[in-house]
Amino acid sequence: MVSRRHTLPLLILLTLWPAVGAAQRRVPVRFGDFESWCVRDIKESAIIGGHTKRIYAVGPRDTLTENRPYKANTPWSNSNAYARVMGVTKASCSVTPDRSHDGGTCAKLETRYDELKVAGMVNLRVLVSGCLFWGHQNEPLNSIDSPYSLMTWGIPFTSRPSAVVLDYRAAMPNKGTITTCKPMSRSTRKGDDAEEVLFVLQKRWETPDGRIHAQRVGTAVYHITESTQGWVLQHRIPVLYGDIHTRSDYQPYMGLGPKGVTYYARNSKGKMTPILEEGWAEADTQPTHAMMIITASTQEAFSGTVGNTLWVDNILLEY
Repeated sequence: MVSRRHTLPLLILLTLWPAVGAAQRRVPVRFGDFESWCVRDIKESAIIGGHTKRIYAVGPRDTLTENRPYKANTPWSNSNAYARVMGVTKASCSVTPDRSHDGGTCAKLETRYDELKVAGMVNLRVLVSGCLFWGHQNEPLNSIDSPYSLMTWGIPFTSRPSAVVLDYRAAMPNKGTITTCKPMSRSTRKGDDAEEVLFVLQKRWETPDGRIHAQRVGTAVYHITESTQGWVLQHRIPVLYGDIHTRSDYQPYMGLGPKGVTYYARNSKGKMTPILEEGWAEADTQPTHAMMIITASTQEAFSGTVGNTLWVDNILLEY
């Protein structure tokens, strides 16, 4: 006869084994601890003062003192811009390194005015919102008419994480007002902006005419609508697979597009073309690309709530 005293530990081990086998693991996103930055010093045109303006990129540590496009082995780009429009060189900075809760460095994203001065007077003012994203900015920017078309959104990506995990802190001191400030116009209306963390998995393909099509494979979108009391640590945003538009927790900002915005990528012919996200993929589909976008505003370009600030750090993917 087998003693029950000996079989009980075995039964407990067998009961716990599925949970142990399914243990989750968290993988750091490359440069997602924001401890490594490239410093870029851009010399602006003499007609607007000829100053050297410092902007930053998330990637290998470096200091660049030439007016040239940023290229490095990093998945990240951001809204900091080196632009040359109508022969005038200008730099804009809305994403900067800052001190984090753990004593290291985090990323700080701000919604703020950017001014262009000629002969010491304000000649042009626009509203800019800090944004970090996976992809590439095609510098120098040569237009402000369609900023999304000047960026390559997303990177090749084939895995299927269960969640995005990050630390964040939010400040929203001017809730209730949304400002649109473009080069030739300015308006203010009542409304509330949000800060956003977005992670989207897509299956993309290109047709012979050069168009890039996509289906949505996985969705993780989180809106921050209130200031936080300090840092929120290890916040988990689940990745939902397949068609989610009938779920009870579905929100319109999780829909195809996403957010109704047209994003762009470079096709096999080297041409920037819209990413046509046309439907929901089956839940078990393997993705080909991922888009991660972290932003201090969910409004259209040149719109938002002035003063909205988002700090992010320690981005992980959970499997």
